[in-house]
Amino acid sequence: MTRSHPHPHSLPHPSRRALLGGAALTAFAVATGAGAGTANAATGTKTATTTGGDGGGTWPTEFPLPNGFLPEGIAIGRKPYAYMGSRANGAIYRTDLRTGEGGILFAGGTGLIAVGLKLDHDGLLYVAGNTGVARTHDSRTGEVVATHQLTEPTGHFINDVTLLGDRAWFTDSRAAALYGVPRGRTGTVKTLPLTGDWVQLPDVNNANGIVGTPDGRALIVVKSTPGELYNVNLRTGHATRITLVGAANVVNGDGLYRIGRTLYVVQNRLNLISVFHLDSKATTATLTGTITDPRFDVPTTAARFGNRLYLVNARFTSPQTPETTFTGVAVPI
Repeated sequence: MTRSHPHPHSLPHPSRRALLGGAALTAFAVATGAGAGTANAATGTKTATTTGGDGGGTWPTEFPLPNGFLPEGIAIGRKPYAYMGSRANGAIYRTDLRTGEGGILFAGGTGLIAVGLKLDHDGLLYVAGNTGVARTHDSRTGEVVATHQLTEPTGHFINDVTLLGDRAWFTDSRAAALYGVPRGRTGTVKTLPLTGDWVQLPDVNNANGIVGTPDGRALIVVKSTPGELYNVNLRTGHATRITLVGAANVVNGDGLYRIGRTLYVVQNRLNLISVFHLDSKATTATLTGTITDPRFDVPTTAARFGNRLYLVNARFTSPQTPETTFTGVAVPI
């Protein structure tokens, strides 16, 4: 959440466990369109208890990942397959959302890391590699088709990525800059320094999740510490702090996902997704509800298929060992 590609090694297969479906969760009633709501006097929002579902209502809402996988990023395209990256060795795992079954697509290797991921319409998978690196994979074969050394390998944390215009934009949690990698197999990387309201804090994670604005003219970046959202001009890098209404902050903000003017902010260690409505210029975000689930165990990033958000549990507060179990979960929206 690197420069070379050592000989890959395989990860263990997932342990055999039951796939769970339709688990209860707490979700914002307007966002889900289901359930009996109860008012929150502090925010004026509603929450509702609902059960999961999408176009394939029998699809599982929880699926296993390999023990010790250390997931953080998840990407889904037009087909019902989720791609997840490993902090352990840069491996990529692909799960069929219809069955919950999956397997290793790219075995990774020593020194490799995979955190944020995004899947393009041409089948290329863009991967944030933490130590100054961004990689592009063929999502059909897992093959690495390009490696970009965005920064020096130390003192940086290439954390997440989004696709906007002709570039894949990567965040750096330890430096005040975004990096634009050309979409495709060739091209020059663009460095976009963050200015304006942006103040880089030392020794903590700053820029993390990233999405495009509804009009496609700017980027929204979450600053995990102290928990702020910014609108970043694509031409100049000028960052305008987004005014939050109904929420003091988005502390521990990690992955971002946007549908129209609805912005979902995954707040990892809070086991929470905050749901905001953006104004027409994406300079004000009004809290409209939250999503929680008893299966959340430090979820980091989210991707959508149908009327579900799929998230991976990074379990940062649990032992990170080869025996640690990990799952992906789905919640309705």
